[in-house]
Amino acid sequence: MRRREFNQAGAGAFGALVLAAISQAHALSLGELTGVTNTDAGNGLKTILEKGVTAAVASLGKPDGFLGNPKVRIPLPGYLEDVSKLLRNFGQSKRIDELITAINRAAEAAVPLGKNLLLEAVRRMNVDDAKQILSGGDNAVTTFFAGKTRLPLSEKFLPIVNQMTEKVALAAKYNDFAGKAAGFGLVKPADANLQQYITGKALDGLYLIIGDEEKKIRQDPAASASAILRKIFGAGR
Repeated sequence: MRRREFNQAGAGAFGALVLAAISQAHALSLGELTGVTNTDAGNGLKTILEKGVTAAVASLGKPDGFLGNPKVRIPLPGYLEDVSKLLRNFGQSKRIDELITAINRAAEAAVPLGKNLLLEAVRRMNVDDAKQILSGGDNAVTTFFAGKTRLPLSEKFLPIVNQMTEKVALAAKYNDFAGKAAGFGLVKPADANLQQYITGKALDGLYLIIGDEEKKIRQDPAASASAILRKIFGAGR
């Protein structure tokens, strides 16, 4: 019984916090949001994040989701991107292009595996999470998802990234070369393993696009086809 009361109280506080933040962000009085309950407000924030996750996964988890998007396209690590320009002059263009394509294809294949974990993070949001998202600035959504899901998603992504990059012989050669270079301080340790590098960049891109989608949905709630978002974020327009 006490647990149910606690959960109800927590949900009420969560919704009240969101409602007050919406009022402040839109320069509205709470009176102008008449009919919007704490439950509506709490569900509204979660709906935005869920839609952001779904849209981001759909956008990135397909052919050319990373490779065709300059904002998240994954380059060769560190200074090797510059070295690749020289290698192209020695007839290595095809291999370099294959590696870059494989890097991005691996990220595209891994991203759909993260959808359920990301949505679960939204469902488990608490009042403190909401506070950080609502007051944390432009990177708050990215920070929230990274804090909640980066480690488990890394573990999920790495096997598929390994599988995809094994198809390109140059991937193994890169790991051997970069590992030696890292020992001399020429490559960052985080970039010395190609598969771990891809996994990290895939997560960075995923979190970035979720944040972009969240802003897009919040700024144009009518386009989301969600009645609760139109009710809350369309108030005063």
